[in-house]
Amino acid sequence: MYATPDIDLEKKNEGSSTNNTPSETSSQSSPTLKPKPLQITADPDSLPEKKGSRATRYLGYNFLTVYRKIFTVIFFANFATLIALVVTNDGIPKSTSVASATSANLMVALLFRQENFVNIVYEICVHVPHSFPLSIRRALAKVFHYGGAHSGAGTAAVVWYILYTAIATKEFIHEPTIDARASLITSYILLSMFCFILASAHPIFRVRFHDHFEAMHRYAGWVAVVTFWTHNMLAADAQRKIEGIPFGLYLAKSPNFWFLCVSSSCTLLSWGRLRYREVYPEILSDHAIRLHFKYKAMQPFYGLKVSTKPLLEWHAFATIPDDDGNGKITGFSVVVSNAGDWTRQAIQNPPKHLWVRGYPLHGLLYASTLFKRIVVVATGSGIGPCLSLFYANVTPRRILWSTPHPEATYGPKIMQAVLKADNDAVVWNTRTQGRPDMVSLTYQLVQESQAEAVFIISNPKVTRKVVYGMETRGIAAYGAIFDS
Repeated sequence: MYATPDIDLEKKNEGSSTNNTPSETSSQSSPTLKPKPLQITADPDSLPEKKGSRATRYLGYNFLTVYRKIFTVIFFANFATLIALVVTNDGIPKSTSVASATSANLMVALLFRQENFVNIVYEICVHVPHSFPLSIRRALAKVFHYGGAHSGAGTAAVVWYILYTAIATKEFIHEPTIDARASLITSYILLSMFCFILASAHPIFRVRFHDHFEAMHRYAGWVAVVTFWTHNMLAADAQRKIEGIPFGLYLAKSPNFWFLCVSSSCTLLSWGRLRYREVYPEILSDHAIRLHFKYKAMQPFYGLKVSTKPLLEWHAFATIPDDDGNGKITGFSVVVSNAGDWTRQAIQNPPKHLWVRGYPLHGLLYASTLFKRIVVVATGSGIGPCLSLFYANVTPRRILWSTPHPEATYGPKIMQAVLKADNDAVVWNTRTQGRPDMVSLTYQLVQESQAEAVFIISNPKVTRKVVYGMETRGIAAYGAIFDS
């Protein structure tokens, strides 16, 4: 999980922070609309009491997240498999069975980072009719916690491979053949890469040294894939000699081979789509820029990775359809706000070309289509990803946007898109009105609109505060979990 400074989720009257998050915008303009005078005030006393005790709330809404539940289920499923292998093999599992378990978990981990596979998972979950009970739709909307499957399977794969290397080492000591030596050497190289990947994925390291995390994850992963292939070929050759069958036949019968084929395909599919695309920048202010792309008519609810240095760093942004004014989508855009070195450079020196990798990926807000009516909450440039939802216009919504000088910072087009999506949108200028109580305002909008759920795009602190404030009062709320 994302490591942020400890915050007291029980504390009342917590103002929002308008730190910016990677984002997107809408290209639609409309007849000039102006924010209406606010008919709503932040009143913490209007909030009902939270449900349960402080301890039960911590366990239910903070510690036992869906992400962690998925991780735990996968890990204990692997533990049960290990027990079964130990029992059926008189205490020591066969090395081939342990290797297959490693490959299977590695395949699952990579599938949950492959764009097309994740999109299929989203499509299955969000295409449930509104006639289904709200409890089912609320559970399915947690689909964006799929990262728990990636980390759970990845961690299990490392544990399995530690066991495999120990068994292989024992077998080599008893029978030190040339084939076994070569296989064992590649095993230790592969185990080292796995440990590098797992260690660099620790939340604290990821936050403090994100660029280093990306580099270690990427390059150690590539070395691991190549080493895994080398090791599997060496191990397969040694094993087929023992069984006395042709090499090709042994591979065809080996689960390892097919698991590894799927795993490698995940990487190849993503990097095989690496393209250098032309960009058409639009300066919004000294704090934000909008980058237009014309090579694809992008539909709503997708995100994209872009880079100026494809071997070093990538940045994910939600996309917003651009149209010709008559409803025909002609391209898409992303909104970049000043939130770090890369974004600052993009604003000061607008790029003419950017690298794009992989297939467009569904994100959190796609789950909003599961509900009949929602409240959309954003701070700062968090309004960007929401604009794709506004463009789709499939779910009735109320909007709360808290940011400094919204129109001066993000331009009149974005302001018009917000007001067109909700004529009564609450646009809170933090420079003139101060920081609002986001939990109180959100709750009031939910009650007024009878919304079934809240979706928030903000920084980690505000996201957790609002989600916790809603869920502990029985309202479904969804915000990024910052797991990857």
